[in-house]
Amino acid sequence: MPRFRTIPALLSLALMTAISPFTLAEPSFKTPVSYEEADRRAAEILAKMTLKQKIGLTSGNNFLFSRGYPELGIPEMFMADATGGVNIRRNLSTALEKSTAFPNPLALAATWNPGLAYRYAHSIGEECRAGGIAILLGPGMNMYRHSQYGRNFEYFGEDPYLTSRLVERYVMGVLDTGTIPTIKHFVGNETDHHRRLSNSVIDDRTLREVYLAPFKAAIDAGAMAVMSSYNQLNGEWPGQSRHAMTELLRGELGFKWLVMTDWWAVWDAEKVIKSGLDLEMPGDKYLKKDAERLVLAGKVSEADIDRMVMSILRTQIAMGLHDRPVRDEYYLRNYPEHAEVALETARQSVVLLKNEKQILPLRPDASAKKKILLTGRYVEVVPRGLGAAEVEGYDNVTLLQALRDTYGDQLDYVPSPTDEELKSADVVIVETGTMDSEGWDRPFALPAAEEARVVRAVTLNPRTIVVVNAGGGIQMTGWNDRAAAILYAWYPGQNGNRALAEILAGQTNPSGKLPITIEKRFEDSPGYGYLPEGEQLYQGWDGDNDMSRPIYDVVYKEGIHVGHRWYEKNKIEPLYAFGHGLSYTTFEYSDLRFNPPSIPTDGRVTIEFTVTNTGSVAGTEITQLYVRDTQSAVERPEKELRAFGRVTVPPGESRVVRFRINAKELSYWDPQTRAWKVEPHDYTILIGSASNKILLEGKLTLR
Repeated sequence: MPRFRTIPALLSLALMTAISPFTLAEPSFKTPVSYEEADRRAAEILAKMTLKQKIGLTSGNNFLFSRGYPELGIPEMFMADATGGVNIRRNLSTALEKSTAFPNPLALAATWNPGLAYRYAHSIGEECRAGGIAILLGPGMNMYRHSQYGRNFEYFGEDPYLTSRLVERYVMGVLDTGTIPTIKHFVGNETDHHRRLSNSVIDDRTLREVYLAPFKAAIDAGAMAVMSSYNQLNGEWPGQSRHAMTELLRGELGFKWLVMTDWWAVWDAEKVIKSGLDLEMPGDKYLKKDAERLVLAGKVSEADIDRMVMSILRTQIAMGLHDRPVRDEYYLRNYPEHAEVALETARQSVVLLKNEKQILPLRPDASAKKKILLTGRYVEVVPRGLGAAEVEGYDNVTLLQALRDTYGDQLDYVPSPTDEELKSADVVIVETGTMDSEGWDRPFALPAAEEARVVRAVTLNPRTIVVVNAGGGIQMTGWNDRAAAILYAWYPGQNGNRALAEILAGQTNPSGKLPITIEKRFEDSPGYGYLPEGEQLYQGWDGDNDMSRPIYDVVYKEGIHVGHRWYEKNKIEPLYAFGHGLSYTTFEYSDLRFNPPSIPTDGRVTIEFTVTNTGSVAGTEITQLYVRDTQSAVERPEKELRAFGRVTVPPGESRVVRFRINAKELSYWDPQTRAWKVEPHDYTILIGSASNKILLEGKLTLR
């Protein structure tokens, strides 16, 4: 049978081209069956269905399935979590025997590599096909608003532009395998502290410029399923809100396919039916129980149910799910390629935050004279995020195994070293971090015992290298200044510790950059103060399931000034800035030029500059372009990311980096006219290696 596109199909993407946060630069995915033909075929099936069958189709079945009606040619659809690989449910007889554990999505974001995001997602889509999974319940694309959010590890960071560029490629990668990706959670789900009872209060401009931007990018890329969020948005649960489902999602963003709830995320069947949503999951609650009664009572019409059924059928048919089996074991043979993609993601994701006196790279010593002491929290286990997004992986490589394979007899692993052992080691590697989870938020500060472990190591031995495994930022001010080097290694996936060992040993030059800002203290964060007065964070699922509490407001008081924009606006110095990341070489930027230097408001400019490797080893630099507008009629951020690209440069050589910017890149959402607006005046173009390290500056005029 003909199969969908293989990975090389999109490897030639031009990563140096800037594209609007709301417009895909290249054609989106084309469904195997056209929308029009799928609509016609869906209508034919609908005409044969009873009201009971229609209601059954709008309510999920057996936790992870949509209901099938074989007598009508409607297959059941198997769904699986989530963004960083396939979560295998061992209680299902149809489950995969194994799935690849990739570095977590926030680690993928640290690569700043849309082409790699495509390969990552394509690999996951192939494993879905191998396991008969029709719908992947990802990618997640909620924003990193604050560091305590328990699900930050599932998403792509704090910047709407970076997130948009990555998720559109992720969506295309999954679609190109014949699997339906589900973009989630729509919208404003930036805390898991009693998440069903949180009300995200977001103004119209902020909603469009920040929180809807990734959804728009994913929809333009061809996304065919959306999942509503647990939280309320401005006083309504999105899954039962006509404003959220019909006016925003289907109207303003132009989405035309399947919309489902998150599991147990709605409460009112009448509102759900009228909202524009299609499918309640997991399906044992409101629609199954109340829909027929509402129709018979005249509170909703059968036409309302028909709309939902048509949307579900149309999506299935358009993806070809009525014409071919989902399961295709051909893709099982591609697991070695998937493992290689996971390894390459880890190589590109590790961020070297600090490297005093060039303690790194720490090259293996064949004579074993230099002794390395290894200790830490997750040395013998592979740390990962928990909850729906947990992926176990196979052939997992621990940090201990990877470093023993690299350093041999040089390495001494001591779980609880004495003071003398720490002092006498030539180098200490101390691993620390957190295992974050869906269902609850976690403190910015490390647990007291873990903080003490790191402080003790850096105090007793100034040649201490700290490796951090976490799903978001952690507090490091207590030991940052005393550590010789710090590497942020996220959740590495099943083989990512090999990549970390390569970087420690100098076999791979680190190139990752932070997709988040790491603050000095949580009080500096734009999200600080989100907890209701007097409340503390909890752990475990009891708090998540407690619906006896009052709804509380989470006011997005920072507005459009999310992430690095907040710190810049308020002149708060973070510990490590958005976009920061060191290399084992050094780069020089020069020769900024514009062609042309002045463009109309519907025009496009090419921006070029030169990057020179001034060090002694080859390296990859992630160049970043920001725009500053100081003449606008409305408040704008200090700077907004509007292009980025990876460029690899041999030692002593130079490469020209080229960005193309549309004038629409400079637009903002005007609350008065309720439309996007581009103003003709001068803009400052800023080129740098991090949000706080601007190296070139020039003027662009819109006329």
